[in-house]
Amino acid sequence: MRVLGIETTCDETAAAVVETDGAGRPIIRSSEVLSQIAAHAAYGGVVPEIAARAHVEAVDHMVARALERAGVELSDIDGFAAAAGPGLIGGVMIGLTTAKALSLVTGKPLIAVNHLEGHALTPRLVEQVQFPYLLLLASGGHTQLIAVRGVGDYVRLGTTIDDAIGEAFDKVAKMLGLPYPGGPQVEREAKKGNPERFHLPRPMQGRPVADFSLSGLKTAVRQEAQKILPLRASDVSDLCASFQAAVVDVVADRTRVALRGFRDIAGHPTALVVAGGVAANMAIRRGLERLAAEAGVRLVAPPLALCTDNGAIIAWAGLERLRMGIQDDLTVAARPRWPLDASKDTRAGAKA
Repeated sequence: MRVLGIETTCDETAAAVVETDGAGRPIIRSSEVLSQIAAHAAYGGVVPEIAARAHVEAVDHMVARALERAGVELSDIDGFAAAAGPGLIGGVMIGLTTAKALSLVTGKPLIAVNHLEGHALTPRLVEQVQFPYLLLLASGGHTQLIAVRGVGDYVRLGTTIDDAIGEAFDKVAKMLGLPYPGGPQVEREAKKGNPERFHLPRPMQGRPVADFSLSGLKTAVRQEAQKILPLRASDVSDLCASFQAAVVDVVADRTRVALRGFRDIAGHPTALVVAGGVAANMAIRRGLERLAAEAGVRLVAPPLALCTDNGAIIAWAGLERLRMGIQDDLTVAARPRWPLDASKDTRAGAKA
């Protein structure tokens, strides 16, 4: 089985071809990603109108490149998967419309993939991870702890009540004068800094529900910075190190609570999985490695290239759904919001 996946939910235009071999094992035949970082850097964040225009200009080219690199023709594809949400609606519509057109022209199935499901199923693309497992999904737009019980079967154990982790990293970087994207810049500065210089709060630590709150931590960084203006280079490094250390502690504490909740609804997890752009942060990975050892589960962290937005994870999620006989018709709509846990979707008649 071979699926072409398209990802356009934010500021990457991506397409990929993923297939399974005779034993059902996944193979990434191609994965092409065009980043828009340079186009948005001057604004300190993603501008939806600029992102949508760039997707329109690039998506056909990226699909053609993915097919060429995979060494296949359009007729060799068994299904077309596109991230149908959540995300910036202009970009989501472009990717989904492209997949619909390809499905219509070829007569092959269309699979509308929840972008979050792409991340949730990524560990099964790179390792033989069996259900159920606990997922920490951490990115610029999402911070969730999810019990992954099967394809399409997800229970959200915790989420952020304000900023996502990646969003907090970006905002701290911006207030300290670091360039966009902020997450890698904060991590780079933190390596040079003293994580114990500034005593920052650990929001929600010890709470019985596995939710996050990052806005107070972000405010505390601003207050500490204002006390010592003008900032020297060493001050910036120490602030980044102290902030990152606080995030690592919060992530470990919140995930520990989620592991306890997981056992009540799904038994013992086969793994602790971290996915999303923030999973590229090595300090957070090391903190989760310690927690996993403490809890007696293995940590699965996909390769960095599969943590950020890409077409391969969308193709794989589409393939997982397609081999279960799940597909969509051409009336499926793009969704700016789409909870992975269907019980959290409050829209009348909404389906996961």
